[in-house]
Amino acid sequence: MSAGGRGRRYSSDINVTPFVDVMLVLLIIFMVTAPMMTEGLDVDLPRTKTVEALPVDDDHLVVGVDPKGAIFLDEQSVSLEDLADRLRNWASLGSKAVFLRADRGVSYGRIVDIMGRIREAGIDHFGVVAERPEQGAR
Repeated sequence: MSAGGRGRRYSSDINVTPFVDVMLVLLIIFMVTAPMMTEGLDVDLPRTKTVEALPVDDDHLVVGVDPKGAIFLDEQSVSLEDLADRLRNWASLGSKAVFLRADRGVSYGRIVDIMGRIREAGIDHFGVVAERPEQGAR
């Protein structure tokens, strides 16, 4: 395409270089900020209407909390201070899953503290045990 005069030639192509530069800057911004946007604990919560049974194999551990707030690893009582160390030792054996089973009356703060100790032990994914609601109950 020429526009009459002195040999200037205009190009009808689109210059995508500025577009690519902006997209790369946005990509870098998202890559840097995305890990900072996650807060809290990653917990695989069960759905109450479709609760699945616990696995029957022996490769899982249940962290139980009774109505008074006492903590149990399967059947053995453990203190809150020793929980992370015991779980860390258990995880080093190559075991698979951890499930948290707490009584309904236990305070939310206590549950969050226990979940933090589980994460401190290096266990990022764990399940929360729930019961199916009774028929007619809401």
